[in-house]
Amino acid sequence: MGWSELVEIRTPRLTLRSARPDDLAALHAVLSDPRATLWWSTPPHETLTQTAAWLDSMIANGPDHPDFVVEFEGRVIGKAGFYALPDVGYILHPDVWGRGLAAEAVGAAIDHVFGTRDLETLTADVDPENAASIRLLERLGFVRSGFAERTWNVGGVWKDSLYYALSRPDRAAKATGHAPA
Repeated sequence: MGWSELVEIRTPRLTLRSARPDDLAALHAVLSDPRATLWWSTPPHETLTQTAAWLDSMIANGPDHPDFVVEFEGRVIGKAGFYALPDVGYILHPDVWGRGLAAEAVGAAIDHVFGTRDLETLTADVDPENAASIRLLERLGFVRSGFAERTWNVGGVWKDSLYYALSRPDRAAKATGHAPA
């Protein structure tokens, strides 16, 4: 896939697509919200300039990089995908929490990567206190693979990490409802 071909994935309720410069205001609304960034790897963005730099980096990775802006009902509500393969990352605006949209978005990004990349295992790093994200990962088929203390310094506060892994056979089994062979 070349630079001119932007990726777009459609689910029953969402569109996941490559980031564009005009996503700035909507993504800033997410990344500046302290509720959304409570478990994020940085404190809430204080300025549009911070979000612009973050978005520029996402765009610079290009459409071959499976990291997507998430649209719901015609508006950008966050991002889901792989900022650095094989590690998944996602963040949605709190206004849309509790509707299963994160599972739908992350599941679509995972299926895209397993469908287009020769990877056998995907990973996730989650704060042990982030119960909602842990439930999401486990619902998608991820299994806990490790723990480490003081892995992220976010705004001067050290955070721990739970590590999760999702194998290709486990994802296929989760999708079909059958146990892996």
